[in-house]
Amino acid sequence: MRSDIVKKGSTRTAHRALFHAMGYSDEDLQKPLIGIVNAFNEIIPGHIHLRDIAQAVKLGVAAAGGTPVEFPAIGICDGIAMGHDGMKYPLASRELICDSIEAMANGHAFDGLVMIPNCDKIVPGMLMAAGRVNIPTVVVSGGPMLAGRYKGHDISVSTMFEAAGKLESGQITKADMAEMEMKACPGCGSCAGLFTANTMNCMTEVLGLGLPGNGTIPAAYFGRRRILAKEAGKVIMELVAKDSKPRDIMTLEAFENAIAVDMAIGGSTNTVLHLPAIAHEAGINLPLEKFDEISRRAAYITKMSPGGSYHMQDLDEAGGICAVMKELTKLGLIHTEAVTVTGTVADRIRDAVVENREVIHSIDDAYMKKGGIAILTGNLAPLGSVIKESAVAAELLVYKGTAKCYDSEEAAIAAIMGGDIREGHVVVIRYEGPKGGPGMREMLNPTAVITGMGLKVALLTDGRFSGASRGACIGHISPEAMEGGPIALVEDGDVISIDIPNRRLELCISDAALAVRKARWRQPEPKVKTGYLSRYAKMVTSAHTGAVLE
Repeated sequence: MRSDIVKKGSTRTAHRALFHAMGYSDEDLQKPLIGIVNAFNEIIPGHIHLRDIAQAVKLGVAAAGGTPVEFPAIGICDGIAMGHDGMKYPLASRELICDSIEAMANGHAFDGLVMIPNCDKIVPGMLMAAGRVNIPTVVVSGGPMLAGRYKGHDISVSTMFEAAGKLESGQITKADMAEMEMKACPGCGSCAGLFTANTMNCMTEVLGLGLPGNGTIPAAYFGRRRILAKEAGKVIMELVAKDSKPRDIMTLEAFENAIAVDMAIGGSTNTVLHLPAIAHEAGINLPLEKFDEISRRAAYITKMSPGGSYHMQDLDEAGGICAVMKELTKLGLIHTEAVTVTGTVADRIRDAVVENREVIHSIDDAYMKKGGIAILTGNLAPLGSVIKESAVAAELLVYKGTAKCYDSEEAAIAAIMGGDIREGHVVVIRYEGPKGGPGMREMLNPTAVITGMGLKVALLTDGRFSGASRGACIGHISPEAMEGGPIALVEDGDVISIDIPNRRLELCISDAALAVRKARWRQPEPKVKTGYLSRYAKMVTSAHTGAVLE
């Protein structure tokens, strides 16, 4: 066993004494040591219940003959960090999570790991660590939150972000907003729509490191969630016995499966950051072109919030991710021979059934005969940009407008709330990329306010969008402004052309004029000059590479 290096032999007597100090017996030390990476905290609704999940995992490990050893991982709530300087930290925290798990797993020579995340950056951070450390690993999340109910309709946290715009435009009252606040998030779990957290938990399932149901069983379904967690504890012992490692599972075929499902369900654009970063740690190159190639062959078959009205409990009841994968086999998009922590994909989906065709459409009745995410290129985004096409109104799929440029999210918000943005504009928010932000802040506040106010405008940024964003919102523009990318050269009044069906994003000026502006450009002073974010900004790469660290 890998852990023998800390347990066996006369030179490890001091090590055993330290284990005994914590209550581990000689019998415990004869068994595999399984690290239980628990991201529990009291600041994220999706993590508030993870002690219960960890306890169930430990029961499963112990029952299957292992010794569970729990240790923590940090986590930031994107929703609470949204709209202020706190949002500079979530993406950067992904690397801290990965690094800290590497340090703990290798520093203590664990034989295997069960990782318990639930929300936005914590899931990809743990998956990156799984690929890097490469010891037997299972991931089991805490599950999605149930949708709230208000006046007979399902609502969620995205409803509340959009409520600010509705209040400003007189569509709702302060009393309405206060009542909605109390009902939008009814309990624990990752926010109810197909936002980043739930998308990544679904991707974990498709990549093969999570069990069936990992992405969709609601947190409030306490019994099913605990059974899943106990099963994860049992499965890790089987993986340790077989020495089955994450890089055996997270192959190129597994990532292609994940992209196909992502396109079919209309997942968060943040997957285009996270999947390449996870692949990078697993030793696999996953370029943006791969997303676009699969998107063109895929079909969009679920219309989940924020692009539609269904929530995660609806997808779970309709058959979950296994049913989606089975439907996609009709297009030849799923590598059924791919290995998971519990057999092959073929084993998983053999008995899968679509229980509700309103929620999971057939390939023949797809909402779009292509994927829900599009990769746009052009002279404004030479290295690519990303948009959630499935959440864009038909009249904005092809759009020309005049630029209104802002060098921070705060400046853009002030302009939107102040009435400076009108139909026919393209809002450009720059110097918010991985280096420029630093930390590539999510732009849910401006997109939600625009949506709530009913404005038909486009928004472009070298930052990124929350999975809860909807509308003509193009993010991840690369190269970013801080690197002198074309987005830094846009001026107020410039005409910008967006053609999503043809995957183009163009600044309508000549190459010569663009070159003149480039020659004049000077890199501004960094926004943060000390601490972790300063170091992060110096090391992070472009969004088109997954914003990994050099």
